[in-house]
Formats: sequence, C-alpha cells, structure tokens
Amino acid sequence: MRTSRANGARSAPASPESDAAHRDPLRPRRTPAGAVGTSWLTVPVPKSSQSAASASSSAPPDPNADVAALGYEEARDELVSVVARLEAGAATLEESLALWERGEALATRCQEWLDGARERLSAVRDTAARTNDSTDDEETR
Repeated sequence: MRTSRANGARSAPASPESDAAHRDPLRPRRTPAGAVGTSWLTVPVPKSSQSAASASSSAPPDPNADVAALGYEEARDELVSVVARLEAGAATLEESLALWERGEALATRCQEWLDGARERLSAVRDTAARTNDSTDDEETR
C-alpha cells in the first residue's frame, strides 16, 4: 500500500505497471526468485573482436618473468617495497594493478623458496632419523 500525496490516505496500487510510473528510481526493483534484473550490472560484456588464437600469439611478454631467477632475500625485499608502494596509494589504477601482479609473483617465488627449504630440512631429518635407528640397532646387538 502506498500513501496518496494529495490527502495522505492509503490506497492499493492499481497494477504493477501504474506503480512502476511512481517508483523511486534509486530504489532497487524486486524480481522473482532466480530472475535477472534489468539494471546496468546485468548488461552482457561485449566479446573481443579478436579470436582466442590470434590473441594468444600476439600476447605481450610476461613483465614478471625475471622473478623466477630471484633468490629468496631479493624477492622478499622487492615484495616489501611493492607492498609499501601499494599502501602509499599514490599509484594510478593501472600502476597499482601492475604492482599487485608483481607482488603476487614475488610472493609465489618466496613461497617456492620456503617450500624447498622445508623439503630439504625434512630430508635431512629423515636421513638423521634412519641413521640413529640403525646405530641403535647395532648397539643393542
């Protein structure tokens, strides 16, 4: 029910069509469950005019390819620098996206180094444990 502006009396809307003419344009429209609304957010994004094959063959080189050659300390120090620049907020959107991608690549590289170190430590512990077990067996004989 809505309130009539003229006399303040309440009346039921005649039909959804007549109610739509009086609808607040900033208020979201109700849609049935599962239905897609007609807001600007539901407009399909146009597909690129290039085909996927031509797009992949003309793709620019990866600007973060050099990250794979960095040592742990180098990658960590650069990651700290990238985070500081992002937190400062002075970069443009495009620069911020490039910094974010660089930071992701650096974080992945640091994680690779840490995972490798963890594997090496586990291997040394396993070897030491086997050596201690065989030494204990010989002493009990």
